[in-house]
Amino acid sequence: MTEGIANKVILITGGNTGIGAETARLLASRGAKVAIAARRKDKLDKVVAEIAADGGEARAYTLDVTDKAQVAAVVADVVADFGRLDVLINNAGLMPIRPMAEANTDEWDAMIDVNLKGTLYGIAAALPRFLAQNSGHIINLSSVAGIKVFAPGGTVYSGTKFAVSAITEGLRQEVGETVRVTAIEPGAVESDLKLGTSGTATDTVIDFYRQAIPASSVARAIAYAIEQPADVDINAIVIRPTRQTF
Repeated sequence: MTEGIANKVILITGGNTGIGAETARLLASRGAKVAIAARRKDKLDKVVAEIAADGGEARAYTLDVTDKAQVAAVVADVVADFGRLDVLINNAGLMPIRPMAEANTDEWDAMIDVNLKGTLYGIAAALPRFLAQNSGHIINLSSVAGIKVFAPGGTVYSGTKFAVSAITEGLRQEVGETVRVTAIEPGAVESDLKLGTSGTATDTVIDFYRQAIPASSVARAIAYAIEQPADVDINAIVIRPTRQTF
C-alpha cells in the first residue's frame, strides 16, 4: 500500500480542509512526507497535529495561491525543509455559483485568481525543479465542470476548470517524458467548496451536494495516480457519486 508513495515529499495547496486535508492524511499514512499550505494556519496546524498523532510526518505553510511570490517562496521552503519536492497537488479552489446575469465580477476575478492563476503559479514554482531533478509529478484539481459546462450558475467556474484541464493536458504533452501530469476531475464531494455560494443559487447548490461523496474518495484516487510506477502516468481521473448525472 506504500509502494510509490513512501518517502515522497508532497506539497498540497488548500491542504487545511476537504480534499486537501484528506489527501494529506492518507498520503502521510502511507509514508509520504506531507507539506500542506493554505491561508488558515489554525486549520493547517490541526491537520498536522492529527497526522503526527498517527505517526506521520507533515508541516504547515501559510499560503495565498493568488500571490505568485508567496507560492514560489513556499515551494522553496518545502525544498529547504525536506531536501526535495516530488509531487505538487494544486488543490486550492473556489466555487461561487451565480447566474452570469448578476454580473458579480468580484467572484469572477476570485475564481480566475485562485482556480486558474493559483494553479499556474504552482506549476511555475515547481516545474523547473522537477525538470532539473529529472522527475516529479504535478496533480491539478479540475472538476467534472471542467469537462461539461455547469450551467446555469457555474459558467465562469466551468471556464476556470476547463482551463485547468486544458493546461494539464498541454503540460503533459510538453514535459510528460520527464514529469508526470494528472488532472483529477471530481463531481460532488463533501467539502467547504459548496459554502462559497451566496445569493440566489445557495439553496440549489446545497441541494445538489446532498449526493456528495466523502473527500476521502478523491484522496484515494490521488494516491492511485501517485503510486504508479515511474513509467506510468495517470493522465486524468473523473470521479463522481453514482447518483450524479452531471
